[in-house]
Amino acid sequence: MKRSRFSEEQIISLLKQQESGVATADVCRELGISSATFYKWKAKFGGLEVSDARRLKALEDENAKQKKLLAEQMLDNAMLRDVASKKW
Repeated sequence: MKRSRFSEEQIISLLKQQESGVATADVCRELGISSATFYKWKAKFGGLEVSDARRLKALEDENAKQKKLLAEQMLDNAMLRDVASKKW
């Protein structure tokens, strides 16, 4: 997945700027993003503080790591079952 050129802190400050009364189109034009990107960020980061966003990112990274470990373990189990089922 492509890495965003904006950090979580920048995104949250952008959302707070829009909430304070600046038009969404103006905010998007200023940063060079589409309105779809803005609303996607709003769905993900809306109502979060910077510390919450950092915690969310850490939890997402940990979740991805756990999923990878689980997939590797399931692959090992399948391989062992396949070897054990063969007749020697």
